[in-house]
Amino acid sequence: MNRSRGADISAFIVMEVMKAAAEREAAGGDVIHMEVGQPGTKAPAKVLAAAQAALDQELIGYTGALGIPELRAAIARHYGDFYGIEVPAARIIVTTGSSGAFLLSFLSAFDAGDRVVMAEPGYPAYRNILTALGRVPVGLPCHADTNFQPTPALLDRIEGPLHGLLVASPSNPTGTMIKHDEMKALVDYSLGRGLHFISDEIYHGITFDAPAVTALEFTDEAIIINSFSKYFSMTGWRLGWMVVPERLLPLCEKLAQNFFISPPALSQHAAVAAFDCREEIEANIAVYARNRDLLLREFPKLGLSRLAAADGAFYIYADVRDYTNDSVDFCRRMLAETGIAATPGVDFDPHRGHVYVRFSFAGTTEAMERAVAALKSWPVLKAR
Repeated sequence: MNRSRGADISAFIVMEVMKAAAEREAAGGDVIHMEVGQPGTKAPAKVLAAAQAALDQELIGYTGALGIPELRAAIARHYGDFYGIEVPAARIIVTTGSSGAFLLSFLSAFDAGDRVVMAEPGYPAYRNILTALGRVPVGLPCHADTNFQPTPALLDRIEGPLHGLLVASPSNPTGTMIKHDEMKALVDYSLGRGLHFISDEIYHGITFDAPAVTALEFTDEAIIINSFSKYFSMTGWRLGWMVVPERLLPLCEKLAQNFFISPPALSQHAAVAAFDCREEIEANIAVYARNRDLLLREFPKLGLSRLAAADGAFYIYADVRDYTNDSVDFCRRMLAETGIAATPGVDFDPHRGHVYVRFSFAGTTEAMERAVAALKSWPVLKAR
């Protein structure tokens, strides 16, 4: 019997950490959740009201495969309001989370065996989805000297053919961002070499010193992926979107019809209201900013001084090599001995992540304060 290609993909380690944390809670233990990239805030009030209205009207049947017209139009207006860029609603595809958008992107842009480069550290589902689809993820080692982001100079070091470049800004797990001129250079590099350019922009809006740059500013040929999960606090609603070049629309539509039929109807009708909730959402961002400032101030006092820039998103990517060369064991001990659940870096970088840990600060400020207090008394850090 032939071995399934899916057997080659790695476990999503953060889910294993979540499982261990849940087991600790079920046994009566306290857990400070810093392992998962899930906003600690609920969906905006107008989104919840719109969902209830959709339920009352029983608007929960199948929709068009590309999404309801009202939502696609609202997303198009968002690009005008947020970026000052005109994007036709016809180029917008509503998806079942950003995960559905990655699936459609990888299948529409690449053939089996095509090689797609992405930064390491990076979101593990990129490489796992590509692998499961028979495409080849090519990890590009990135370090603090390039803000953990790819550059044309680094890309030039890769041997063998390339067919695509995937970037994320702000990035998971580092929270680092690609600046305006850097993004333009990467877009120009990719398109000049015939590479498909995919920009993961799901953390746009969650930035602290400067707004994030969309690749749409430089080209209509990029594939843009975004989500209602992070900025809009709608993780479990499983709703995302993509902006695609016109040439890919017919294939993406056929794939969406066959894979998903349609995105979740209730979530779509509710999400139309999400773009009218700026005040509530910005209040959430202010909480993340306080949490970020707290951890960036207190972690160095604990000896955790080598930290990624955390320009956006809600993560601190910490170098823990002074304490361990086994981040999985480090996180296991930290959960058992302090109640803090965090994600080992090997989830994001299988080659260098053994000395890194990702801490999510998407929870409450009170939870972050408790985490700092727990780490201050943890013998592992005090022994340094």
